[in-house]
Amino acid sequence: MKKIKKAIIPAAGLGTRFLPATKSLPKEMLPIVDTPTIQYIVEEAVASGIEEILIITNGNKHSMENHFDVNFELETRLRLSKKEKEAEQIRAIANMANIFYVRQKEPKGLGHAVSCAKSFVGEEPFAVLLGDDLIINKNGKPVLRQLIDVYEQTSSSVIGVQEVKQEDVSKYGVVKPVTQNGRTIEISDFVEKPPVEKAPSRFAVLGRYVLTPAIFEILDNQTPGKGGEIQLTDAIRTLMDREHVYAYDFEGFRYDVGDKFGFVRATIDFALEREDLKENTANYIKELAKKI
Repeated sequence: MKKIKKAIIPAAGLGTRFLPATKSLPKEMLPIVDTPTIQYIVEEAVASGIEEILIITNGNKHSMENHFDVNFELETRLRLSKKEKEAEQIRAIANMANIFYVRQKEPKGLGHAVSCAKSFVGEEPFAVLLGDDLIINKNGKPVLRQLIDVYEQTSSSVIGVQEVKQEDVSKYGVVKPVTQNGRTIEISDFVEKPPVEKAPSRFAVLGRYVLTPAIFEILDNQTPGKGGEIQLTDAIRTLMDREHVYAYDFEGFRYDVGDKFGFVRATIDFALEREDLKENTANYIKELAKKI
């Protein structure tokens, strides 16, 4: 069984929900307090044992590439100002992982974005992390590591899921369970945004995948689906006809940072975890609560 060493982060979207900020700034670079969202995603991948990361971008996202590159001028200025800690922090970002980039030349959907990584992945199993889902598992394994562990037990593709409220199932892709062993669920179907009354379960797919390379042949021959795009959901459904696919009810708290309130919530929660910010943030929240 081949180890999972490579991960894909699709980041070619236009970020229209965050206009006007994303007119010139990639949504993945919007900071949670002072750290770009995509850095948290990369950190999760690295903490899960990933060695090489391919970020799928478009022509307007150079700032992402710059963020993970070395900035000699900035480091030099910081060191001259006796800011060694900050200089080391900046260098650590550049040394985090081997990060590569490829452009998705046309916005043809998530499935098409993943297919752009075919030559990077080769014949190896790989991970996919969506940048809109920021998932934190305090004092436990990163979510991607949890999925990789299941892959190593089953040699099969694994989809990260959690139960959502029944009234919210129509917002997500939802899996149809066959059998469940603890948190590991063998599935037979995967429905994208089903009507509430037709949802096969409450297990929603939340932005983390471990996939076998068989998915690429399927994507290469797949016709456009919903919205005229190549959907990863459709490809995984076809994959189920050829091999076992599992879902894993992962441990961790998920922030939908592609949603404005989810982004605000993440910013507040992360500030409350910071020694340098928690007291002022908590006091401010208490003052606001008195006015509501």
